[in-house]
Amino acid sequence: MRHLKAFHIFHVAAASSSYSEAAEKLCITHGAVSKQIKVLEAYLSQPLFYRQGRNVALTPAGEQLRGYTTQAFQALTTGVDKLAQTKKTCLEVSCEPTLTMRWLMPRLSDFYDNHPGADIRLSTAGGPVTLGDNGLSLAIRRDDFSVSPEYQQTPLVDEWVGPVVSPDYWRQVKNDLNSLKLLHSQTRPHAWAHWQSCVDGMSLSKNTQQTFAHFYFCIQGAIDGLGAAIGSYPLVADDLARGHLIAPFGFVLSGHRYLLLQLHRVPEALEQAFIHWLEHALSDCLPPQRLRKKNLATLSEAYLES
Repeated sequence: MRHLKAFHIFHVAAASSSYSEAAEKLCITHGAVSKQIKVLEAYLSQPLFYRQGRNVALTPAGEQLRGYTTQAFQALTTGVDKLAQTKKTCLEVSCEPTLTMRWLMPRLSDFYDNHPGADIRLSTAGGPVTLGDNGLSLAIRRDDFSVSPEYQQTPLVDEWVGPVVSPDYWRQVKNDLNSLKLLHSQTRPHAWAHWQSCVDGMSLSKNTQQTFAHFYFCIQGAIDGLGAAIGSYPLVADDLARGHLIAPFGFVLSGHRYLLLQLHRVPEALEQAFIHWLEHALSDCLPPQRLRKKNLATLSEAYLES
């Protein structure tokens, strides 16, 4: 397009009170601004500015042109932003800390194998989240808080929970469950009480207890033989598969689930690919049928199986 540079300088000058102010914004001289305005006025065969004391003001033709340049440069900015998004290879994802360390990170290599060059940047947090303004595109959460209606919620998997212990520790206590130490976390202080409300047949209120600052330490304590922790299945699935933990009473539905939170908009290409991968990977993270004690009325059956 002819005189595009002149149109841009006019656009900046139209939003300024003087050519000097426009020159400062554009990092050029006052004379360069004046010259390009004269070029444009000659091209359009009409004046665009007039003197108003030490400042300049737009003529009627200048006001009309400013409306057109505003639309044009806004459209150009939007187009450039969209082009940049299609080339974006970085995705900011917030995920609950224990889920990040014990499930998501060990599986990210599977995503990278199919999306070389992608950059998934993880941050850890639980509970309410602010997306968009702070750079975060997605958040993976357990649905134990109120979610703002501005976010789209995608269910990922129902949560199954149950006591988990190391095999060696279980051999020591299985014949005397009064000696079972209950491991608690400050982030999920009612996990044991909630599990016992889902099942019948055992009272553990007098058992020795120990509390850790975070759920991650609670699970690690169970792996290290310090006692029994209530494990959310995705967080203990790998350790169960490796034999580091066992679930002697199986798992019951907790009534919660894991969610993906995102803004109500069309996802970018990388974002859509990650969402699709996450939905598929986490939806399969369920306890095997033999460990699902759905609507368990008594623990005796589960206990005898162990």
